Amino acid sequence: MDSQAISLVRSSFKAVAAVSDGPERLARSFYSILFACSPETREFFPAAMDVQRDRLVAAIAYVVDRLDETDAILEYLAQLGRDHRKYGVTDEHYTAVGNALISALEDFGAELWTEELDSAWRDALAVISAAMMDAANAQDGPPAFTATVIECTQVIKGVAVVRLQLREPFTYRAGQYVSVQVAARPRMWRYLSPATPCDESGVIEFHIRAVSGGWVSPAMVTKTAVGDTWVIGSPIGSLGLPDDDRDLLMIASGTGISALRAQILQLVDQGNTTRKVDVFYSGEYPCDLYDLPLLWKLADKNSWLTVVPVSEEAENPWWHTDEEPLPPIGMKKRITGKVGKIVTASGDWSGRDIQLVGSESMVNSTNFRLRAVGIDVSTVRSDPAH
Repeated sequence: MDSQAISLVRSSFKAVAAVSDGPERLARSFYSILFACSPETREFFPAAMDVQRDRLVAAIAYVVDRLDETDAILEYLAQLGRDHRKYGVTDEHYTAVGNALISALEDFGAELWTEELDSAWRDALAVISAAMMDAANAQDGPPAFTATVIECTQVIKGVAVVRLQLREPFTYRAGQYVSVQVAARPRMWRYLSPATPCDESGVIEFHIRAVSGGWVSPAMVTKTAVGDTWVIGSPIGSLGLPDDDRDLLMIASGTGISALRAQILQLVDQGNTTRKVDVFYSGEYPCDLYDLPLLWKLADKNSWLTVVPVSEEAENPWWHTDEEPLPPIGMKKRITGKVGKIVTASGDWSGRDIQLVGSESMVNSTNFRLRAVGIDVSTVRSDPAH
């Protein structure tokens, strides 16, 4: 795509986002048109569509913002294409989706819709659908993978660690995320990051927080039992150990530690001795740092790893009665405050490969602070909120 077409696509989508109910109206219109023109596609989606509508807008925004980052966005789209195989999507469905989105956009801004804008969007959607279809059609393995729950532990209120045994080989890069479906919530997929690197044992671990008002995560946290079967989609995401040997700065909030923990464990398995890794592990309360004891153990045995615990509140909530673990000798004490502010005040992170994983607010605010102190944005990586 040329720069003018990209600019037209971006500006028109920003116009949608600028309207208070614009994204919701666009998503509702899109799905109404899609289901009317291609009723068989309704079977791909859950009965309740509110979360799905939010994901649609977020996905479009993510791609539109990166249309000029050719290599990165094509790889992301290829991953999405492989993941969408789990729905039984065909080439005809991609065409139907593109036509429905064009119609929804045109309906939204009819007075501003021009032939030039129409052409720009059709070019963008042709690139997107081609990348996804080519990747999906080139894949030979199963469209999704099944796994059996072998352990489920409530680590703090509202957070569970679930370990599963995969029934067939499954490969992912430490740092990526996958879509997961449980029997209690059919056709509802939750994105989770494996907390352990891929290995031959076929055991995979997830850390899950029950999101208030969520459809899927509360069921995963409170209703999961040993022996349950989960379905797992293809891996997605750009996070992972870089090919170079640059030192790492890793920043996580809550269960976002999963994607970073998997990479740290991979470095341990590889016998890393040269790459320095600084991890800022944050949460609202001290108890949210549930995985801190393991990280301390890893840091104690590996001098290249430094762990800095951070919590916004100094004390735990009333419902958490367990005592806060004391840091071992030589480990950093917990700091109270906003993690972005603490990170930027703790050193010069120029030249580091920086990864941010966690809540959207944490990622955005920390990104802002890193830019404010002169960090090159090309060195900072985070995947879309999921």
